[in-house]
Amino acid sequence: MHTNMKTYAYTTQATVRAAFWAEHPRFKQRRDWSQNDYPTDTRCAFVDYVDNLARDGLISAELAQVVTL
Repeated sequence: MHTNMKTYAYTTQATVRAAFWAEHPRFKQRRDWSQNDYPTDTRCAFVDYVDNLARDGLISAELAQVVTL
């Protein structure tokens, strides 16, 4: 039986966040900050990053809708 199950590169919010920080070293990660504590440019870069991951099929649409910084 063949299934059409999609395999994604990132399947959890934690893995998306880790990949973002690894690929964007110019932004400083603060473990004690919530999403809204980060500067606007960091938040915008994260949203663009997530949008690109979803568009490229690297994360599910569902994960893209819920992942936060």
